[in-house]
Amino acid sequence: MKQTTLNALAEPNRLQIVELLRDGPLTVGQIADRLKIRQPQTSKHLKLLHEAGMVEVHAEANRRIYRLRPEPLQEMDEWLESFRGIWEKRLDQLEHYLEKLQKKG
Repeated sequence: MKQTTLNALAEPNRLQIVELLRDGPLTVGQIADRLKIRQPQTSKHLKLLHEAGMVEVHAEANRRIYRLRPEPLQEMDEWLESFRGIWEKRLDQLEHYLEKLQKKG
């Protein structure tokens, strides 16, 4: 799932769509207007995001409304958590090193 999520977010327009949907559901037309791209392009990006499991869609009359699914992003956050520990340790080591340098100076 992480690889699928990363691939989906790698394209700038799709990343922007996810950022737009973070604030709430939107129609294809609203997304297209905000990104200043044509509706067919928007629909193509939304289809790929849907296939990646990142968005869900429901029809309301003649409109398709897209909503962000939190699960793929939560999985991504859990995966990234394993790297945070490494970076925190390295930053702590750097902090100690810089403190030593300040005491010597």
